[in-house]
Amino acid sequence: MAEDTVGAFVPGARTQRAGASEGPLAGLTFAVKDLYDTAGDVTGYGNPDWARTHPPATGDAAVVTALLEAGARLVGKTKTVELAYGLTGENVWHGTPINPAAPDRFPGGSSCGSAAAVAARLCDIAMGSDTGGSVRIPASYCGIYGIRPSWGAVSLTGACPLGPAYDTAGWFASRAAVLRLAGDVLLPPGGEGPLGPLLKVQEAWVNAEPATATALAEALGAVESVMGSALPVQVAPEGLDAVYEHFRCAQAVEAWTSLGPWIEATNPQFGPGVKERFAAAKAMDPGKAAAGRAFRRVLQARLRGLLGGGAVLVYPTSPGPAPLLAATQAEQNAVRERTMGVTAIAGLCGLPEVTIPAARVGGAPVGLSLVAAPGRDRALLALAERVAAAAGLTV
Repeated sequence: MAEDTVGAFVPGARTQRAGASEGPLAGLTFAVKDLYDTAGDVTGYGNPDWARTHPPATGDAAVVTALLEAGARLVGKTKTVELAYGLTGENVWHGTPINPAAPDRFPGGSSCGSAAAVAARLCDIAMGSDTGGSVRIPASYCGIYGIRPSWGAVSLTGACPLGPAYDTAGWFASRAAVLRLAGDVLLPPGGEGPLGPLLKVQEAWVNAEPATATALAEALGAVESVMGSALPVQVAPEGLDAVYEHFRCAQAVEAWTSLGPWIEATNPQFGPGVKERFAAAKAMDPGKAAAGRAFRRVLQARLRGLLGGGAVLVYPTSPGPAPLLAATQAEQNAVRERTMGVTAIAGLCGLPEVTIPAARVGGAPVGLSLVAAPGRDRALLALAERVAAAAGLTV
């Protein structure tokens, strides 16, 4: 078992389990974010009070069972931001994982440990979860591949909730082919076939830091070499700030409905930022939440109509590299808002999104995202593999 040199795994003895002797993932290893159940273990959900008030799991989460039955070997449970409600990867109780690709920067959250474990080559595959960007952003920050699948495509049985209308079971890999192999196991049948045309989402490119947009130009060219020239489109004429605000308000009510009763009963201790986000969720104006849900329906109709024939969106996964560890809370919040205006595009609409480790800015990674219509996950993973080969990336 590889030494955890980056603090990716939860403290204590590591959960290990042998996989089936044969299967499509035989010989590969995987880890799971500490919001997925593994039989006999307490699912800690990144918070000591959650661990204290919950018994050991009586069975494995559905994704754990699927990966084990496919032959992969479980090598540990990875750290998460408390109750998965954060985007930097900070955890004051268990320690923030080191970003192997940029040790002076945050790893990204809430699937911080899973991203760090894959980036440090401690496992081949790591399960995360993605509600508002918690697979896509740490993948971008740590320089690895990640997928947020179509909403509902992968079972979340045996996983802790945050915002059920947006929660997805995503995963990471350091190779595009391995990301696809895991998809072959976890995704439902169907969704293969050609994709196109390629659509360049103008507002997302404008939202990116100039250095990021410049650095990703070569990777965009690789995508165009596979799919043809990108056509410029605008998907959110309301503005990305409005997209973020609608997502924030609608998701907050979901978070409080899912976790508020436990918070009220337990009065848990939270680290910086998490306490404030849950307080804001509790106080959310129902009118704003309703407006967020209404906007979601509008955006879903718009995007699903645009993508229904096989079109693919392309844009920077994150507006820039990960924030520095020295960033203030205010600076982190500003990055969160700018980032989630883009991640909410797929999040609100239930779209599959794959991010590829396409470039570096100031020595730190940034990713490029490909987004397709719901149910086209397998085709999107195959496309990402072709793009990685065209870009000369790790396939």
